[in-house]
Amino acid sequence: MSYKLADLKTDYNIDWCPGCGDFGILNSLMSALVDLQLDLKKVVLVSGIGCSGKTPHFVNITGIHTLHGRDIPFATGIKLANPELTVIDIGGDGNTYGIGAGHFLNAGRRNIDITVLVFNNGVYGLTKGQASPTLKLGMKTKSLPLPNINQAINSLSVAIVSGYTFVARSYAYDVKHLKQIIKKAILHKGLSLIDILQPCPSYNDIHTKEYFEQVVNNSKRIYKLEDEGYDPEVKDPNNHQEIQEKIVKAILKSQEWGDKIPIGVFYKINLPTFEERLIDRYGKKLNPSKSIFEINNKPSTNISNLIEEIKIR
Repeated sequence: MSYKLADLKTDYNIDWCPGCGDFGILNSLMSALVDLQLDLKKVVLVSGIGCSGKTPHFVNITGIHTLHGRDIPFATGIKLANPELTVIDIGGDGNTYGIGAGHFLNAGRRNIDITVLVFNNGVYGLTKGQASPTLKLGMKTKSLPLPNINQAINSLSVAIVSGYTFVARSYAYDVKHLKQIIKKAILHKGLSLIDILQPCPSYNDIHTKEYFEQVVNNSKRIYKLEDEGYDPEVKDPNNHQEIQEKIVKAILKSQEWGDKIPIGVFYKINLPTFEERLIDRYGKKLNPSKSIFEINNKPSTNISNLIEEIKIR
């Protein structure tokens, strides 16, 4: 049965600030789901804490609002429990790159088939605008009493070298572009990251709509990689030289920030997923449709062999 955008909207009161980039991301996400026409019973949204964490409340599908920085482990567990699900993880730059940095980094080692969307505005919007890990050194937003004293992390580079197999950036106010990038990320078989430039009109008066869309040297500051003919995809995953060349190229592009800021897909490679490696190791695919508990709440699955296998002796 097909569905429309209106079918995905809940009656929950959307209480983001007027002009917040989160609205554009929400619309892009729902539009992407409508375009893909995925089975909504097999789609799960997982979020952490922050303004972005409210997103699952506003989409009429299964959603899990979890702990601060722990959304990626939740998403990983959900995907492994039922590999048939499409799992989309949602977090802010503070949630994902700050308190959740360890999970963000190590997720790349696994290449589990989930999509991670990061709402990146350079501040902790929910807790009144402290500097997040992506705010540049020396920047002073209107919410900071003094300029930021810490260096910023390059989240795209971190994702690439950690093992993410699809790494992209988009812009919250370019809904059409973001929708297309989200669709590509969901369809990619492996761990996907989309870092989304998301203006915060309440606390970040530097990275505003006017800043990102300013015309510099006869062109907008934000430009699309695809318009330049940039090719992010590794054609032969067994070709070590090609992989290294694409990684270096992607990292160099990710470092562009100033008069020109690129958006689009920076890096893409097709590699075996964590789920596929588990199947190779254990020789069979677990049946995700089998319930662990019967209706009478008595266990129907014997996990004693699993317990024996992982027991520390």
